[in-house]
Formats: sequence, C-alpha cells, structure tokens
Amino acid sequence: MIKRYIIFFGLLLFVMTPLQTVKAETGSNAEREYFTTEDIMADIVFPSIDKEVVKEYEGDSFVGWQWKRIVGITYNNNHSYDVSVRIEVPLKGNPNEFSEDLIKVRISPSCDSEKLNKQLCDHDFTIKIVEYKHLTQ
Repeated sequence: MIKRYIIFFGLLLFVMTPLQTVKAETGSNAEREYFTTEDIMADIVFPSIDKEVVKEYEGDSFVGWQWKRIVGITYNNNHSYDVSVRIEVPLKGNPNEFSEDLIKVRISPSCDSEKLNKQLCDHDFTIKIVEYKHLTQ
C-alpha cells in the first residue's frame, strides 16, 4: 500500500515539475550592443560640430547635416587630439544634393594626471573647432 502512494506521489511530482519552470529574460542588452571608435567620437564632438554647422549655414536652426566618417585623428604634443570629420549638409534649394564639408575639431582632455608633463599640458577638458572647409558647394 505504501509503495502505491510513493509511486503515485513520484508520478505526480514528475508530471507537475515541468509545469512550474519559469523562463527568465535578461534585463540588459549590453551583450548585444557594439560601439565603434566613430560612435564614441561622434557622441563627444556632435554638439560642437552642430553649433558650427548652424553658424556656418547662416543660423538655420534645422540644418539636417549627416556625419559621414572620421578622416583622421592626430595626436598633438600638448596632450590634445585633432579629429577631422567629413559631413554632408543638404542644400536649401535641392534637398537631394549635398554640400560636403570637412571639420577639424581639437579635443583636449583634462591634464589632471600625475604622469603628464605639466609644462606641455596645462588645460582642462575642451572641444574647439580648429578649421572648417567647404569641399563642395
């Protein structure tokens, strides 16, 4: 008699166990995200470039320019970097045609590290437009 109850309880436990599993989803998608150097640089210099493009194209507050690519990155002696970026700005008369521009941005990270030469590096974090060229128009 006890064997029947044990077998019945075991069978019941075997049948009910798969019904009580919970499928958990991960809360973070960080494993699937991938960022390139261009993504990081774009996040840093985008506001400065946007202000300069608006100023260059006569204060048009909605200039739909597009980031094309980084043309070059140069390290300077004073612990700063010159980043050359190529952008496309749609022409006012014809939105299907673009003006290609080249912007050189100087990024100067903070010099608060003990390992840096304080005579060469004496600036806080700054981003400044060094050069703006219209390649086509």
